[in-house]
Amino acid sequence: MTARSLLIWVVLAGALLVPLTLAVQSPLLAYRDPIYIAAGLAGVAALALMVLQPLLATGALPGLQLPRARSIHRLVGVLLVTAILAHVGGLWMTSPPDAVDALLLRSPTPFSVWGVIAMWAVFVTATLATLRRKLRPGVWCVGHTALAVVIVAGTVTHALLIEGTMEPISKGALCALVILATGKAVLPALRMLGLSPPAGR
Repeated sequence: MTARSLLIWVVLAGALLVPLTLAVQSPLLAYRDPIYIAAGLAGVAALALMVLQPLLATGALPGLQLPRARSIHRLVGVLLVTAILAHVGGLWMTSPPDAVDALLLRSPTPFSVWGVIAMWAVFVTATLATLRRKLRPGVWCVGHTALAVVIVAGTVTHALLIEGTMEPISKGALCALVILATGKAVLPALRMLGLSPPAGR
């Protein structure tokens, strides 16, 4: 591995681990129920995993050939779904009425609505992934791309609206990385589908 490749991996690891580490150290976690803490940290982990997904899907990470990267992309997708289930399940266990209101999109807190929209988009994406071989390539590409945009928009809005355990600056930086990484992956797909102007215009 070259020095440049190593530096990229170190920077990426730092970008993902620093927000999680700062969240663990948040004073807002004092005296909280362990299930609530685990649920919150699962949400932070899910946000961090979303940085990896587009980078793996496009083979942008050094040292990983595209087939290998996409294989890991599928594994990270499973981890992402697991983290979301842990996040929502933990919140359900600590406050069932609030969880029900959020899932029924009648919560008074806007961040809950955005989070639920992103959650269902992730679940639909996972379902499509299991059916991919039965779908026409164009249907898969359009569906996956559109859902990725919904997931990122919903998740980032959800995270930024919450004043919780995540440290604000690291949270903002992590959200920005999610947007940039996803944009880099989505724009070429949109150009291929004729839904975006060619690069340079």
